[in-house]
Amino acid sequence: MICISIAGFDPSGGAGILNDIKTFSALGVYGTGVITALTAQNVKRVAGVYPISPDFVAEQIDLVLEDNPIKYGKTGMLFSKDIIKTVAEKTEEYQLKLVVDPVMVAGSGGKLSEEGMASSLKKYLLPQAMLVTPNISEAELLSGLKIETPQDAIDAAYKIGETCNVVVTGGHLDGNNILYDGEIKIIEGELIESDHTHGSGCSFSAATVAFLVKGWDLLESIEKANYFVKESIRHGKWSTLDQFWKMK
Repeated sequence: MICISIAGFDPSGGAGILNDIKTFSALGVYGTGVITALTAQNVKRVAGVYPISPDFVAEQIDLVLEDNPIKYGKTGMLFSKDIIKTVAEKTEEYQLKLVVDPVMVAGSGGKLSEEGMASSLKKYLLPQAMLVTPNISEAELLSGLKIETPQDAIDAAYKIGETCNVVVTGGHLDGNNILYDGEIKIIEGELIESDHTHGSGCSFSAATVAFLVKGWDLLESIEKANYFVKESIRHGKWSTLDQFWKMK
């Protein structure tokens, strides 16, 4: 079982491609990785971003997929319109089943993308994706709607769902996730008071991919990923690894 992450590098290990690979590994899936940007950051702040050239992103993807029978993947930080277009082209070329985590701003508030990121994602990548996993602020940018209530989030999910399946993640919705895959589904959760939330969006999208690779359908994969992230936040580390291995 193997998949790919196309994302930025967070040297703290809490988010980005390092988080994705650790999540894949925790769930028994072999992860490959294509780096789209280097960052200088930690949990509290982003000091700098150094994007990789689109041509080199494409070369990484080509070389990984040349040597591995990969069907599922995810994206994280893509940074620019040109990188988004490149990833979209490669997604179509290799017929990847892609989960898009539309990373635009770090949890610390630092910018992780150029201006116009949302429109570029909607134009080029989301039509190629099987699922997009925005948090509330990302869902506002993708839908053009202000989200202040659960009904607002449902309205945004309908709007984004015109392009691809969407789950609006519930860190600001009493812990509930809102999935639109042709119909609205509320995936109930809970809010956990914790400082260990850096990279939780990366973990959720990566875990969803891992469960898809393992043969679960989209709804089941999202539900299991939701549980995985909730318990990871609760414990603050991979201290419950054994129970996740059992989620086959």
